[in-house]
Amino acid sequence: MVNIADSVTPTSPAGHRRTSASASAARTGTRSANATRFLFAGIRIALGWIFLWAFLDKTFGLGHETAAAKSWINGGSPTDGFLGSAATGPFAGFYHSIAGATIIDVLFMAALLGVGTALMLGIAMRLAAAAGALLTIMMWTAVLPPASNPFMDDHLIYAAILIVLALVGAGNTLGLGRAWTSLPLVRSTPWLQ
Repeated sequence: MVNIADSVTPTSPAGHRRTSASASAARTGTRSANATRFLFAGIRIALGWIFLWAFLDKTFGLGHETAAAKSWINGGSPTDGFLGSAATGPFAGFYHSIAGATIIDVLFMAALLGVGTALMLGIAMRLAAAAGALLTIMMWTAVLPPASNPFMDDHLIYAAILIVLALVGAGNTLGLGRAWTSLPLVRSTPWLQ
């Protein structure tokens, strides 16, 4: 490996200044890149916790949004309240018809658990991003039109962030992304990455 300082001759003060400036810029760029990687990892973990917490609260009725009596383990439906209250949007009829159906409850809870776990661990980021974006976009269609904006709400922002996290490899920092992508099955099946 070549050291930048070794490439400058002592008799070239102007060259030395350029190299020092280049080295300083490289250090700044490295610090910025590292900060960015850790920021994306933190966002990944935080978003993973949002999905995982929703799963835990709906399953066990931890009292934040779901009362224990209405928890999934006590016979409550994780989708009945949200989908059943889909207001007057273009998909209200569809969501009212599937609200509380066992298969919809199972798929919804599996998506929350799978996406949350994958994000927290930094594994299967492509799959987690696709599933999470699909889930959040479907949730967005259930609340159309949003209460505080003609069309934009946090569900669309979450979908976009999930895709960005997969694109930048956010699972590799503070996560098991590198180990996951080195598994033979994952290497041979790109959508599992």
